[in-house]
Amino acid sequence: MGFSASPRRILALWLPRLPTDRLQRAQHAGAPDERPVVVVAKIDNALRLTAVDRKAAQMNLRVGMPLADARAMIPTLKVVEADEEADRKLIERIADWCDRYTPLVALDPPHGLLLDVTGVAQLFGGERALLDSAHAAIAKQGFAVKAAIAGNAAAARALAHYAEGMIAEPSAEAEAIAMLPIAALQLDAEALHGLKRAGLKTIGAVASRTRAELTKRFGAKMVALIDCALGLAEKPISPRRALPDCMAEHRFAEPVVTEAVIAESLLSLAKTLAAVLEKRGEGMRALAASFYRADGVVRRIIIETGKPLRDPVVIQKLFRERLDSLTDPLDPGFGFDLIRLEVSRAERYDAQAGRLEESDAGKREIAYLIDRLAARFGPQRVLSFCPLDSHIPEAAGAAIPAQYTKPTKASWQKLSAANEAPRRPLRMFAQPEPIDVMAEVPDGPPLRFRWRRVAHQVARAEGPERIAMEWWRHQEPKPTRDYYRVEDDEGRRFWLYRDGLYERETDRPRWYVHGVFA
Repeated sequence: MGFSASPRRILALWLPRLPTDRLQRAQHAGAPDERPVVVVAKIDNALRLTAVDRKAAQMNLRVGMPLADARAMIPTLKVVEADEEADRKLIERIADWCDRYTPLVALDPPHGLLLDVTGVAQLFGGERALLDSAHAAIAKQGFAVKAAIAGNAAAARALAHYAEGMIAEPSAEAEAIAMLPIAALQLDAEALHGLKRAGLKTIGAVASRTRAELTKRFGAKMVALIDCALGLAEKPISPRRALPDCMAEHRFAEPVVTEAVIAESLLSLAKTLAAVLEKRGEGMRALAASFYRADGVVRRIIIETGKPLRDPVVIQKLFRERLDSLTDPLDPGFGFDLIRLEVSRAERYDAQAGRLEESDAGKREIAYLIDRLAARFGPQRVLSFCPLDSHIPEAAGAAIPAQYTKPTKASWQKLSAANEAPRRPLRMFAQPEPIDVMAEVPDGPPLRFRWRRVAHQVARAEGPERIAMEWWRHQEPKPTRDYYRVEDDEGRRFWLYRDGLYERETDRPRWYVHGVFA
């Protein structure tokens, strides 16, 4: 799916009763409440209506009216406090569902959406069919909705609010919105009041005035908005998600619910994307499968790979692994009518390296195992230890997601010679733990120590291995460490260090246990 060089086309969707529609959808399961519903919020130290349902609107209640006046008109009014967070989450879910038309979907607060449908209308039978389809589908979910299409966001928004269902022809936005009231531009109250006092009641009347006159009286910001609405300037929308590198989708005439059909669809889509990426010389690193349910629910499943991948069968298996591990299983409900697979991140695919790797079955199996485990448990839970360029024990390595590891110039320090016991434990404590130590002399090896309330008698001790801290990384100097490998009288081996040189850095050195040997 791609975008042509066609003139910009924006589909504006406005849900004027989103808050009350949300409340009524939540009450469908219970007994119906026949009272008119209004949503209120505190504005200018007074409770005012911020949304009204259809019944309340028919009884002449309107947004902005004081709650006291509304109650005087309708004593049985049902009043609900505004919940902007719930409204925001709902409009975001509707925006996710609108991805079925275009991946370029932007929020238009408080209760609107802007869809960049440039070059995609022909996929739905034309702009009229696209507009009617989006309008009918959202209305079927229980929302009051108004829609319009124009060449820019400002004009499309104005038409959706005041000329619902209209499609402005390309480069004809000025004529389409000329007769609309100036309130359609959603100006601030001061500018709106000033225009009305000047006798400018329609957008066409405002457009007939010179730009210098308007700028001098109302400011450049308002003039820029008018120019955008008239098509004389352009302000791009801000999509919620970045455009994927490439994508493929299946639309079903009848919603599908069976796992076999879903798996076959993912495999087919993966083959399509693999063919596209092969022509580009790229492979997939991050993929997202989106499942659009007929009732408006959307599920988005993401997987990542350690190396660029183009094998459709492996991709299908990784998604199967991910789906099987979901705590909230994929529920088809009444069925999916659209399944989309997107490559959100692609990288260069080295075909020669791929052929060489095929001869190394071990590396290939490890890479596949890492991808499977990451798909099941999440990339942040499958870690690989990588060396860092530091001689400080706790800073000499780091555990990072195995899928993100890359070759580095640093290498692991050789901790022991051949046929020799390791000089350091394979795994150290996250934080060194303090211990009480008794030694023959303050700067000598330990004789006894107490750790976690247990006393240990030292039978053997090796060291010290002296490590100076990296002075250039700290504003204040850090004490030198003397590490010892010790073994107690029961054969247990520990890695201890004394923090600070006696009489040179401190008079009371402290001791810590940094790890234990297997």
